[in-house]
Amino acid sequence: MNEAIRWCRGETRLGTVRLAARGDAIVGLWFEGQKHDVLPDETWRETPNDPLLREAFGQLRDYLAGKRDGFDFAIAPEGTPFQRSVWREIAKVPAGRTASYGDLARRLRRPSSVRAVGAAVGRNPLSVVVPCHRIVGSDGSLTGYAGGLDRKRALLALERVELDASRDGIAGKAGSRP
Repeated sequence: MNEAIRWCRGETRLGTVRLAARGDAIVGLWFEGQKHDVLPDETWRETPNDPLLREAFGQLRDYLAGKRDGFDFAIAPEGTPFQRSVWREIAKVPAGRTASYGDLARRLRRPSSVRAVGAAVGRNPLSVVVPCHRIVGSDGSLTGYAGGLDRKRALLALERVELDASRDGIAGKAGSRP
């Protein structure tokens, strides 16, 4: 992990994002100013013309425009073993579906670790790509999203997940849990 992190910034319909790569994998995608935002430091190299970063940014823009359902670049999120296990489970939740924090804890065979799962979800360094916007409260209500609840609503709407305005939560078939 001695290789420098390359990064760039770009505009999307949901705001400015920062993409970061190490080697041949994307390691971060953050909305500028989001909770737990990781800021470049003197060890990072800004490389706006990096082919991997340009490809990832293009895929993100296409995704946000409804032109693609997912991403096909390599990812390598950096975190603790527990965090990475949570992020792997999040990645299994398909577009148009949701799962609760409790669902994730049960899938990890740690049903009493709901709060730890929630903390790991909040620290997801790959917003949108590892779709933590698909994680909701046990009653289907929208809960925190590091990028902001407006972005979470927009991402779920893009995936055609019906929002129940009376609960500010998820309803209907698309919102059923896998």
